[in-house]
Amino acid sequence: MQPLMYLVHRIPYPPDKGDKIRSYHLLKHLLGKYKVYLGAFVDNDDDWEYEKILKELCADVFLQRLDPKVSTVKSISGFATNKALTLPYYANKSMQRWVDNTLVKENIAKVAVFSSAMAQYIDGEDKKHIKRIIDFVDVDSDKWRQYSNNKAWPMAWLYRREAGRLLHYESYLAKTCNASLFVSKQEADHFRSLVGKSVENIDFFCNGVDTDYFSRNHDYVNPFLEHEKSIVFTGAMDYWANVDAVSWFAKEIFPRLYAQDNNVRFYIVGSKPSSVVQALASEKGVIVTGRVPDVRPYLAYAGFAVAPMRIARGVQNKVLEAMAMGCHVLVTASGAEGIAAQSGKEWLIADSVNEMTTLAEKVLNSDCYSQMGRQARQFVLKNCNWEANLARLDSVL
Repeated sequence: MQPLMYLVHRIPYPPDKGDKIRSYHLLKHLLGKYKVYLGAFVDNDDDWEYEKILKELCADVFLQRLDPKVSTVKSISGFATNKALTLPYYANKSMQRWVDNTLVKENIAKVAVFSSAMAQYIDGEDKKHIKRIIDFVDVDSDKWRQYSNNKAWPMAWLYRREAGRLLHYESYLAKTCNASLFVSKQEADHFRSLVGKSVENIDFFCNGVDTDYFSRNHDYVNPFLEHEKSIVFTGAMDYWANVDAVSWFAKEIFPRLYAQDNNVRFYIVGSKPSSVVQALASEKGVIVTGRVPDVRPYLAYAGFAVAPMRIARGVQNKVLEAMAMGCHVLVTASGAEGIAAQSGKEWLIADSVNEMTTLAEKVLNSDCYSQMGRQARQFVLKNCNWEANLARLDSVL
């Protein structure tokens, strides 16, 4: 097997959250074709226990601890260099040393990069001979733009600055790397619209779902009380886009549903709930679970899953997983991005408070969408197979 270096901004194991699900499956695919030399950061001390597993899979593994507080301070240097703050946040001399030494020692001619922040390690004149592909996943610069629209000064200014500087860097990478990949055709097209037609080799591969794991063909214990009509949101609850989504739903939509039926419950299921999310538990009918050992029982027994995203880019894994479970899913247009399902058949899309309230009441209290869960799973089985989707990568490599 040829050697290949794979650089990831966060340890790609276990595949238990959005970015790690995609980076893990990309690693798994690469391992079938290359001797992989993995370099990644660890920002959660609990993840160190998985180093041994990765070392058994890869030819070599270099993991570097990343302290978010220290990195935040380091990122300030971006003001002096007129760079995106993301770059000094992830800059690390030990990581650079390992990359440089390993490229030479193992005569590595191909590098796969996951997220723009890691591309700094393979930049420079001495590495131009190396074939480089980058999985941007999403257009990160556009996330910062969206964030700026929802914040007051000075954070709005800071996020606008980051959006502009990061887009400049993303454009540079797209011009200097051999291929730029995104999570969906829509995301790739959006990036083209931002960087111009002169940038070539922009492609995509869609996310998949482990449909054997996310399936009703397992024995689950019902986590809800018998009388409850449950609405479920799943996701990392320290991620701003998720915090914004559940806050909006809990304050603007759920009270209307609860006023109609006090048996309705809104379960917010996910790790590390922020103080804003924890405060939502004081609202009538809202339950914040924190981390749970398995989200599948919540999806299996839910009245429906909701993804009321207002700030989002790319594909929401939480939506695909709920659909794979045969769950009714209610999403906003932002939460639906990159998934070519049909509203009214495989899921429901609504953006306004009135629309979302009306559809939620119909799902909870009638059988007019009785086939939707089955059709949602069939959509995922047909369109969201990891190996089939990752096959697009082989020609790029």
